[in-house]
Amino acid sequence: MKKNSFREGQYMVIPENPVSMFLFNSVYSAWIWLALRLYLGYTWFTAGIKKLSSGTWTGENAGAGLEGFVKGALAKAEGGDDVTGWYATFLENVVLPNSKVFAHMVAFGETLVGLGLILGLLTGIAAFFGGLMNVSFLFAGSISVNPILFILAILIVLAWKVAGWYGLDRWALPLLGTPWTRSSRETKEQTTHI
Repeated sequence: MKKNSFREGQYMVIPENPVSMFLFNSVYSAWIWLALRLYLGYTWFTAGIKKLSSGTWTGENAGAGLEGFVKGALAKAEGGDDVTGWYATFLENVVLPNSKVFAHMVAFGETLVGLGLILGLLTGIAAFFGGLMNVSFLFAGSISVNPILFILAILIVLAWKVAGWYGLDRWALPLLGTPWTRSSRETKEQTTHI
């Protein structure tokens, strides 16, 4: 067994390299995540607010904006461009008939993801759902900034422990019972029972 690895319970634990240790585990990297989080949060929040304030996603003509988006994606699928068949089937049979519900989910989801990222509250969860929406837009053939936003969301998900340090996660995560707030005895007991 190498000097840098050790056994904990029945698993061999290999220490992290210094770069990923700094980026994903050190509060000293939290300022990097703050900048990325604020950019991503602002992008999601403004997109959500625009949808909430327009009458085509919510309000009088709820779902009209989403219907237009879905019909555009279906046209791309028919032309053999950018949209795979299985996703076109999902859009046509699930999303389109329920466009009002999905339009509200998108508009409120974008707004809540943006707020979560800006406030640093449940940052990893907010970034995950933002990334899920990015992937949905990509599957529907909407490229624009979605690849960049998806990559940033994945990075923030990986850095969930420190990404919200300059935000409400600094206090919320310990209250919710994150793994590092357990006593060392509880952690050792759980490791040996796995």
